[in-house]
Amino acid sequence: MKKPFRVCKNYEFSAIIGQKKSVASNSFVCYFQKRKEEHARVGISVGKKLGNAVCRNKVKRQVRSMVDHLFSFNEGYDLIIIVRPRYHLQDFAQNEKELATNKVRIEKKMKR
Repeated sequence: MKKPFRVCKNYEFSAIIGQKKSVASNSFVCYFQKRKEEHARVGISVGKKLGNAVCRNKVKRQVRSMVDHLFSFNEGYDLIIIVRPRYHLQDFAQNEKELATNKVRIEKKMKR
């Protein structure tokens, strides 16, 4: 996931989460809002309950890999993915499937 496709600033995270449009599953909470730039952007947040810094960075790398596989960045929304502590209870393939399901649910909500 290249830098232009990331949500980096704290105020951008706060603005998207402040919209209170979300989809939740066991491993992820996904907040979204209509995109403001010419391409979609994704932000990833991993809390301290998931482990030490090494573990959290590994989770972020895995989620970035999932995002690269699932998203074309032509979507009509910016997305914040918050990883829940239950992420570790499933393997990579199950988590990727769960994120794909969340993506479909978001796209249905955006059409309304």
